[in-house]
Amino acid sequence: MTALREPWRSLRRQREGVALGMWAFLGSEAMLFSALILALIAGRYLHGAAFAAASRETDIVYGTANTAILLTSSLTMAIAAEAAEAKLRRLALWGLAATLALGLGFLALKGLEWAEDIERHLWPGVGFALEAPASRLFFALYWIMTALHAVHVLAGLCLIAVMMVRLARRPATLESPALEATALYWHLVDCVWIFLFPLLYLGGRAG
Repeated sequence: MTALREPWRSLRRQREGVALGMWAFLGSEAMLFSALILALIAGRYLHGAAFAAASRETDIVYGTANTAILLTSSLTMAIAAEAAEAKLRRLALWGLAATLALGLGFLALKGLEWAEDIERHLWPGVGFALEAPASRLFFALYWIMTALHAVHVLAGLCLIAVMMVRLARRPATLESPALEATALYWHLVDCVWIFLFPLLYLGGRAG
């Protein structure tokens, strides 16, 4: 069974088409997160003291642990993609499984962190714990950005699970550009977090 799909006449053309489409999609996702990041930077510029104080209320332990988890998952995804290219199906499956486990670990820690934030009244609603009005803006952006990122992580995990099932059932999936596209998407998820971590967790702790 071949990985070639209609209307493509060759795997090379199919791979190029999938790559082009995926990069266009990733570009749109990058613009979405860039707008939120710019809003956070503008808020920090306009309300430096309040944003710094709010940033210090984020949990650096959870943030650091999740950064380590996602960076490691990027490595395991790269291993899976390289293994698929080398036709090493078992190693590719192990790489995808490790990435899936790390992604689930990230979401589990993020859930615990959110529960702690809610318990500490860091939800920007009634009974918000911080006095400075601009602190609400920081945590509104914090919740929007981390929740949106978590949705992207969940979507990536669904893609990885589908690729694992396909790879386990059909060895020809090793040649499919879908695995490469999944790897590109997962690397975007990791790159976005690399920006969110210092902006949300480290800004108020610098200096």
